[in-house]
Amino acid sequence: MKIKVSEMTGPTLDWAVEKARGMDISGDVLWLFDGSKEGFAASTDWAQGGPIIEQEKISVCENAGRWVAGTSTKGQEQYGPTPLIAAMRCYVASRLGDTVEIPEEISK
Repeated sequence: MKIKVSEMTGPTLDWAVEKARGMDISGDVLWLFDGSKEGFAASTDWAQGGPIIEQEKISVCENAGRWVAGTSTKGQEQYGPTPLIAAMRCYVASRLGDTVEIPEEISK
């Protein structure tokens, strides 16, 4: 199932971040029943998402009550309800494009 990056949250977004990082996310990774990967939550955990923001030089700021994240090097901009969600959407879109093919079991 194809999902717009701008609409991703939770386990779907975390899965896409792993894919964008080039991780092998086939059957070798322990994905929980709710679609999340045990221990991985870059869209809600600064300890995991923060290094990605720093490495990719993603800027994040609040604008009119929502968060916007952008990269000048890759010309990408994404919005979200939190700084981490906006930044992880920006990261995924800059690596994988505006839509991503997500396995059915993750997108539930």
